Amino acid sequence: MPVKSKTIIITGARGQLGSELESRSHDFDYNMIFTDLPELDLTDKDSTGKFIEEHQPEFVINCAAYTAVDKAETEKDKARLINVTAVDNLAAICNRSGSTLIHISTDFVFPGNTASPLTEEDRTDPVNYYGLTKLEGEKVALKSCEKTLVVRTSWLYSSYGNNFVKTMLRIAQDRDEINVVFDQAGSPTYAYDLADSILKILSGIHDGTFSIEKVKGIYHYSNEGVASWYDFARSIFEIRNIPVKVNPILTSDYPTPARRPAFSVLDKSKIKQVFGMEIPYWKDSLSKCLSNLK
Repeated sequence: MPVKSKTIIITGARGQLGSELESRSHDFDYNMIFTDLPELDLTDKDSTGKFIEEHQPEFVINCAAYTAVDKAETEKDKARLINVTAVDNLAAICNRSGSTLIHISTDFVFPGNTASPLTEEDRTDPVNYYGLTKLEGEKVALKSCEKTLVVRTSWLYSSYGNNFVKTMLRIAQDRDEINVVFDQAGSPTYAYDLADSILKILSGIHDGTFSIEKVKGIYHYSNEGVASWYDFARSIFEIRNIPVKVNPILTSDYPTPARRPAFSVLDKSKIKQVFGMEIPYWKDSLSKCLSNLK
């Protein structure tokens, strides 16, 4: 097996998580290569293979994904190509090169019909096509690459890219009242916290604190606590002291092409126990993000 340089390749680097990983890169002693379309197309197995072979990374963090949840209901081929085929390509290449693959997944692999935090062993049964492709992407990643960690996260936001926090702040510029669903529960996740945790895990694997053979598998990561989208929106405006009235509405009052899980709070016990991790409360992290956005 090839000897690797102290290199991490990050795919989908211009997304929220990729951008936060780059913002944290200066604090970690790694050669970090950030790549996205058009310079690296993961659906092209040959060019991806050459790229990995050239750089010989110890780790590959796959942040690339098709994330347009509603559009996935009609753009099924495109969603599957990016979330399944490309992942299978990348995983097989990582396995051949001996690289450890960190693949980012989602709470949308769950049906959302429970009332207790979801563990890595709970039944998966996505209620939309996006979730289905992400679940299949997890499976091919774990099957095609022996050294794979799948990290499921939820309700991701950051000071980069497009997300719920930025949408609420933009709406507040023009409106003094807004309707937000209150019957979907999850855990908002600051991408900065997720990026920091991933890099600490990789550092631990690199220095031998954790054995990849023992820690490979599926993990859940989101910020601590529970919120509805209504709670999330109200907290954004309260922290910023913006006088916008938020009205709670039912999901049925705001129909979308793709269904959403009603309850997708992730249980983080495994990742905290295995890696000795402390996870911030979601409102505390939201305050930090809003401060950065100023």
